Amino acid sequence: MTISVDKTIKVYDDIVEFIATGTTPESVLDFKLSEAAQERLEDLAYAHELGKLTPEEREELDDFLVLEHIMTLAKARAQEYISNK
Repeated sequence: MTISVDKTIKVYDDIVEFIATGTTPESVLDFKLSEAAQERLEDLAYAHELGKLTPEEREELDDFLVLEHIMTLAKARAQEYISNK
């Protein structure tokens, strides 16, 4: 695997855009990262394994991990809302 880091997008941009445009419980459950964001995440993870993350990339990865955790919690809550309808 080569490191092809696209610095024009941040791995967490999809999540921020998703939240900014409004959500429903169904859309929360259906949310998935775009292919570009998934590739960016893979590149960051690979660079991390090699110990070659820049401080900015490390911050981006850390920010993504926090947002990913929040999305996991939101998906669980959305499932509760749907189940209780």
